[in-house]
Amino acid sequence: MPSVKVECVIKAGALIGEGPLWEESQQTLMFVDIAGQKIHRWRPTTNQSESVETEDFVSFVVPRVSGGYLAGMGRSIVAVEWSTQMMTSLVELDEDKPNNRLNDGKVDPRGRLLAGTMGREKRPAEVQRQQGSLFSVTSDLSVTKHLTKVDISNGMDWSLDQKTFFYIDSLSLSVDAFDYDSDSGRLGNRRVVYHLAEGEGLPDGMTVDADGRLWVAIYNGGRILNIDPETGVCLQTVSLPVTKTTSCCFGGTDFSDLYVTSACLGLDQSERRKQPLAGGGLQGLGVKGRPSVSFSG
Repeated sequence: MPSVKVECVIKAGALIGEGPLWEESQQTLMFVDIAGQKIHRWRPTTNQSESVETEDFVSFVVPRVSGGYLAGMGRSIVAVEWSTQMMTSLVELDEDKPNNRLNDGKVDPRGRLLAGTMGREKRPAEVQRQQGSLFSVTSDLSVTKHLTKVDISNGMDWSLDQKTFFYIDSLSLSVDAFDYDSDSGRLGNRRVVYHLAEGEGLPDGMTVDADGRLWVAIYNGGRILNIDPETGVCLQTVSLPVTKTTSCCFGGTDFSDLYVTSACLGLDQSERRKQPLAGGGLQGLGVKGRPSVSFSG
């Protein structure tokens, strides 16, 4: 595997940087600061950043075919109008669990949003277990619950043929796969693709490259793992100058840049001095990815 050059491209100082997404039409990188309650947009050609503040924890942002964005805020899926900074709640999830919040979310190849929930943390990655679920939301705002008793619903993506859904429930320490029916959105035949040992960190956000391989951010592990989902073998480890790596996505004009988000919340003063880039956006070069998909509504 080729070596990967790593550099900090956005000194965002995010408490919990998460949900990176490359918006191809705008040639911008979107990401959120969950605890900082902000949605960020960064344009690499000009190195200009913009942000929108939210009223609650914001866990992901995705573009809409109809314009604007969808974001996960608190337990609600909200429509975001960037120019006016207006937000409109569209649907609320986990209505019977007021202490839950949304976490990772991503749009499937057919334009359906998948979004997961979790209990609110007492401290980073410390939650009441089995409180979360995994949902899908269609363009008419119909909601389907697919999984229950989830600890921390996290990374998700699809195989190149759209027949496999990859998913992470972080405290299980595993990356799982499901058979996926892209017409109906149904999941089945859950199995483990890769399992981390205790003490290696928590699998967090992930993405799939142009060869169908997984790139998984390891929270409290300071690295990204490149995993072959067919064999369950880790092909490459990319070490990073921050321990709380949270997620990653491909972007850039030819999708050869791997963007990585990170967090600084939970670091003590000594750790922050040793990790001045924590909470920033990192960029690794020399890998090839694929475009993201917009929500169909």
